Amino acid sequence: MRHFLDLHKLTSEDLRGILTQAAAMKTARTGQPKGAPDDGVPLAGRMVALVFEKPSTRTRVSFDVGVRQLGGETLVLSGKDMQLGHGETIADTARVLSRYVDLIMIRTFKEETLLELAEYATVPVINGLTDASHPCQIMADMLTFEEHRGPIKGRKVVWAGDGNNVCTSFLHAAGQLGFDLTFTGPEALDPDPEAVAFARGKGSTVEIERDPLKAANGASLIVTDTWMSMHDPESARQRRHAMLRPYQVNEALMAAAGGNALFMHCLPAHRGEEASDGVMDGPNSVIFDEAENRLHAQKAIMRWCLRV
Repeated sequence: MRHFLDLHKLTSEDLRGILTQAAAMKTARTGQPKGAPDDGVPLAGRMVALVFEKPSTRTRVSFDVGVRQLGGETLVLSGKDMQLGHGETIADTARVLSRYVDLIMIRTFKEETLLELAEYATVPVINGLTDASHPCQIMADMLTFEEHRGPIKGRKVVWAGDGNNVCTSFLHAAGQLGFDLTFTGPEALDPDPEAVAFARGKGSTVEIERDPLKAANGASLIVTDTWMSMHDPESARQRRHAMLRPYQVNEALMAAAGGNALFMHCLPAHRGEEASDGVMDGPNSVIFDEAENRLHAQKAIMRWCLRV
């Protein structure tokens, strides 16, 4: 069984193979209509369940379109449809869904929900996002960086702002793919220490630098994410804004990197908060390539899971 749960649970060779296939499939689609099927339609006859406890735009659209391009069909289920862990156990839901579909993608809150689903499912499970990690996004980010700047191994990545679930997966990728990461943000929002330890244990340099301009020096890539969750109360929003305002990615921060650094944001963005309009729309921004590459990276992940 090949589950795609977190980047540190796969081998670096598997991750590199997925990225290679994603790049090849993207190249092969050049000039084709967006609805055209891929050659060979490797998911023909396959049914993929897309389970959303958390709402989504990019994850839902990119997985749905990806399955269709690969020749498969999707069954989209919301948290209201399923009541995961309420009334029926997650284990039983996993057993039942496995009788109907060939692959399950889940976007949920607790990492434990993902892990229990994978433990009892008899088909592959893909982590579409949890509160702890977001591995599909980082595979798209790696694909994006390398198509613009070449191999990421040995490069310096700067994460600015909140050391959240996306930052955790970036640290996992640093260890697996051999790049260094500097976090700049308030101490209260430091990244997950286990993810930091994993990356360091794999030989990557991970630094914490409170001065964002110092952190940006020599960076090949600067990344940020939204400061707010849709579930945060207004009082929490105000506190987080005050903490994070010094870590906005703006023109001065990009200049401190030396002028050649790429800028990424997994979107949706609150323009003028975590990043300025000038950076988001600037020549070094690859945020829309990054969004497109969710499609190609996830298609390669699904093919890896199903060995097709």
